[in-house]
Amino acid sequence: MPFRFVDEITTADVAFEAWGGSLEELFISAAAALLRTMSAAPEQVLRKEELPVRLEHEKLDLLLLLFLQDLIFYKDARKLLLHAEQVEIVEREGLFYLDALVSGEQLDAGRHCLLVDVKAVTLHRLQLQFEKGFWKAVVVLDV
Repeated sequence: MPFRFVDEITTADVAFEAWGGSLEELFISAAAALLRTMSAAPEQVLRKEELPVRLEHEKLDLLLLLFLQDLIFYKDARKLLLHAEQVEIVEREGLFYLDALVSGEQLDAGRHCLLVDVKAVTLHRLQLQFEKGFWKAVVVLDV
């Protein structure tokens, strides 16, 4: 997946950059980085259960924050580790609408090689921009 962890942004939290040729690819990459932050082997998270995610916001960077925060919510509330399978983003009348399908399974500490417990997505250094033909985001996670 197109993402990389960035150590120089923060010392106590986890920061990453994600990118994609489209907004949808970027959001999927950011979700993959979030899952990789929590699990050393995200490929071991089976796609057993599917959930729809529908969000809206007037700002793209905050839409990304809400999307990742939803994935964290499902981890905390329902003990689910999730992959982003499909993402569609459209703009209508000044709002961005996200329709996504996520899938995963119940957290299993013995099988999922857990790393850190992500508490939240922060606003610190949050960026989302289109640059040189690619969408790029910088995200800091509170762990």
